[in-house]
Amino acid sequence: MAVTALPTISPDGGLSRYLDEIRKFPMLQPDEEYMLAKSWREHDDRAAAHKLVTSHLRLVAKIAMGYRGYGLPINEIVSEGNIGLMQAVKRFEPDKGFRLATYAMWWIRAAIQEYILRSWSLVKMGTTANQKKLFFNLRKVKGQISALEEGDLRPEQVSEIATRLGVSEDEVVSMNRRLGGDASLNAPLRADTEGASEWQDWLVDESEDQETLLAESEELDIRRKMLDEAMETLNDREKRIFQVRRLSEDPLTLEELSEEFGVSRERVRQIEVRAFEKVQKAMRTAARDLERTPALEAGAA
Repeated sequence: MAVTALPTISPDGGLSRYLDEIRKFPMLQPDEEYMLAKSWREHDDRAAAHKLVTSHLRLVAKIAMGYRGYGLPINEIVSEGNIGLMQAVKRFEPDKGFRLATYAMWWIRAAIQEYILRSWSLVKMGTTANQKKLFFNLRKVKGQISALEEGDLRPEQVSEIATRLGVSEDEVVSMNRRLGGDASLNAPLRADTEGASEWQDWLVDESEDQETLLAESEELDIRRKMLDEAMETLNDREKRIFQVRRLSEDPLTLEELSEEFGVSRERVRQIEVRAFEKVQKAMRTAARDLERTPALEAGAA
């Protein structure tokens, strides 16, 4: 059976046309989704995989719309989200007992956020999780405290945001200015002086060289692989709880997981702590092994 290409958004617009097009793909009932996923995993049925993907394109579009404030083309954001969706379909295990949408949301967000980080080059690989959290949540928190006006934040607003997101006030001020909108680099430093220097004449290229960027990218890949391998030490229930509590952008509550697994909230909390400790231990072991490898190779040489 032939599999048609996915709809795309033209670079010059066409968002409404794209949304109308993907609405034509029907939503799947749980049993239909299960059978399609089984057919894909067990028989490599590409038509089944295509149907799983197209039925969730609306989910990608919905998530992508939440990232329109970063000044990047919406067609590229959607495209990256679709890549995340296809990765989710590829790895989805229907026998785990939860829907594809629940599993795919993490992959979609991860793909979009990685694209934004690469494009902006604001949050480098070595920064903390809290700084990345600031990057992706500053606008939302500003909306919650009614601080959406242009320009610098008031001191009390800076303090409130820093407290909520667990970062320093200086980081809040710096990130707010970076995300505060684009200014022309050709604008003169002084508007009242003809032939004055432009802003771009005073910019310093602080970007790292290609070798450093490549090394950081390889380190990130290694850490991802280490996390994937560490999670293999968990059983299905531990893995599910660890993913939606520790790796999700919008973690599920203990109450929600308590209902899902039919155990108390305290039991869910205990499982989460145990899973985290197991992953942490496995990653530490892997890191020690990695550190010893160069020495062993040098000795062998």
